[in-house]
Amino acid sequence: MNHAHLIDRRTLLLATGTAGASALTHAAAGAAPPPPRGVVATRHVGAVEVMCLLDAAGPFGLGTPDEAFPDATDADWAAARAVDPEAFTADGQWHLNFQCFVITGPGSRVTLVDTGVGPAGSPASGWAPVPGRLPQALADIGIEVSDVDLVVQTHLHSDHVGWAVHPNGDPVFPRARYVVQHTEVAALEAAGSALVPYVVEPLRATGQLHEVHGRTQLAGGHGRTRHRVTAVPTPGHTPGHQSLVVSDGATDIVVTGDVLVHAVQLVNPDVSYAFEDDDARARGTRRKLLHRARRRGALLATAHLNRPFVNVV
Repeated sequence: MNHAHLIDRRTLLLATGTAGASALTHAAAGAAPPPPRGVVATRHVGAVEVMCLLDAAGPFGLGTPDEAFPDATDADWAAARAVDPEAFTADGQWHLNFQCFVITGPGSRVTLVDTGVGPAGSPASGWAPVPGRLPQALADIGIEVSDVDLVVQTHLHSDHVGWAVHPNGDPVFPRARYVVQHTEVAALEAAGSALVPYVVEPLRATGQLHEVHGRTQLAGGHGRTRHRVTAVPTPGHTPGHQSLVVSDGATDIVVTGDVLVHAVQLVNPDVSYAFEDDDARARGTRRKLLHRARRRGALLATAHLNRPFVNVV
């Protein structure tokens, strides 16, 4: 990773989320009333609510779909179009969302997963559709930045950490603990990434950075509470990438981060993405995540698909 350029291909790696399987279906839209302003979609695991918030949307700025997924076949693209047709623009580009997820449950604990592209002047400003609107999307559903207790960063790419701190270094969420895998931080520091002084050092200075090692239960699982929120390592896209599993023992929602970045990886998890840190490891992680999700009937909550909640069948 080039320390001198915020638009370095690895620093700016688009993380779209993804898992693939032989066949997919979208969670049914049903006849539910429209979601509140700021909310793309909402799903539940028992008493726990998982809400998808849209920070920004726009075209992929680092190449064409064929360049991003060079080994995808015509059959892969046709299957992907059936899953996420909005990803395919009339001029042959890849349109994607930049989504974050809010998890609320008993006791009104507020967990935010990923922090989007951020404001003008954020590290993603050179290529992503900034400014994002995450703080306003939270306000639209009655959540102030001071209400957020926990921020889980699936990884530290610029389109996932934009609202972690303000450009001046002040944390956007002043009361939150920011959870990231130690492996992720160590890899960025070893690479001399510009995201270290931008986001890691400010959060470390305020005591809000919480580095975890491997699988870590973050909430639930005590007393009569049946639900659990667990951080699970899913490396490959980045060395310390993690996903989040929200479960009540019978139902799971897996917030995938960038394990999946496009529906083409849902329909064929072996399709490579040009911007992975470790392509072979990323493909292995994707297969494993999708296999487990299929076996448990889990719902996937994805970062970049235009239809964020999908089932693997």
